[in-house]
Order: sequence, then structure tokens, then C-alpha cells
Amino acid sequence: MEMNQGGLNLHNVSLAITAGLPTQLIKYGVPQVAFSGRSNVGKSSLVNSLLGRKKLARVSGEPGKTITVNYYEVDKKLFLVDLPGYGYARRSKEDTKKWSGLTQSYFGMNSVLRLVLQLVDIKVGLTDTDLVMLDYLHYYNVPYIVVATKCDKLNKTDLTTNVRRLLKDPALRPGTDIILYSAVKNIGRDDLWSKIIQYTITGDN
Repeated sequence: MEMNQGGLNLHNVSLAITAGLPTQLIKYGVPQVAFSGRSNVGKSSLVNSLLGRKKLARVSGEPGKTITVNYYEVDKKLFLVDLPGYGYARRSKEDTKKWSGLTQSYFGMNSVLRLVLQLVDIKVGLTDTDLVMLDYLHYYNVPYIVVATKCDKLNKTDLTTNVRRLLKDPALRPGTDIILYSAVKNIGRDDLWSKIIQYTITGDN
């Protein structure tokens, strides 16, 4: 597996901070790429796959259990930011309020946020909670691309059908990039890194 992407040394990676309060959020310094998605869409698995690690980002056995923003520092040049998952049905009103407050605080006045990777389970497509998240992104005018996870779980015909449906969905900005990804097989890893480098290191977007 390639451990150098666009001049980034992926051996030099660490969990820099876990923020559970708006006052702990980082809004300065190196560029940030945020991971957004439902609680069981595979964000932690995607982080581990991108960084070539198995357990750097913990894959929770209980979706929606933790409401924190996790900052992974990559070669001191970039933060990959794992936002708390949404759409967990058993989450209390208090926890839902905490999620909303933390997420809104992250997006507000964040000058170093360069890109959001909006994860969508390609087997399921966009859900109601995904649409709420997209509204956040549109409101704050944040650049985003869609990462269609778990693409290895569908046969070719169903995958093609679901991708076409996603491409036509009016909830997405016209021309939104969609990258098929499998954290199990690392499908789409190089393509996704190319986009991350484009938006953060080279600034060519």
C-alpha cells in the first residue's frame, strides 16, 4: 500500500485531539478535510484505509455512542477531521442537541476547512439525515465530494444503478464528484487521495 501521497508521509500520522466541546475545536493552522456521514456508514474504516492503519480510528461496536470531533494530523501538513456520526435512532434529544451544536460550531467561521467528504452508503443511497447534512454544507458554502462507501457489497448491475440514481439526485450540487470506495479492499483510495491533495496541498480546485 502506498504510504506517501502527494508528498505526505503517511507513516507520520497521529490522533492529535478529540474535541467534545465547541471551545476545543481547531479553526486555524494547517488545512482540514472533514469526514461526514451517518453513524454506521463507515467513517472510521475509511480513515483507517486512507491512512494505511488498522486501528488508528476506532470502529465503534455501538453506532452513535460518542459525540466528538477527532483530528488526525497527517505529516504536520493536514488534518483529517472525523465529525460525529448522525442519524442514530436511539440517540437522546440531549445528545442530538449536542451533535447539532458541535457540528454547527465546527462549520461556522472555519477558514481552514478545505473540503468535506460526505459519505453515503451506496447500498442505501441518500437518507433523510444525509439531506439535513447536505443542507448544512450548502448553507455554509463548503466544498464537498461524495464518497460512496461499501461499493464491494453490490454486484456490478446494482452498483451501476445506484450510482446513476445518486448522480441524478437533486439534493447534490450539480457536478458533484462521486468516488466509489471500499475500505475492505481499498478501492478508490488513490482517487480519493488525489482529491484531498488537490483541495489542500496544491490548492488546485
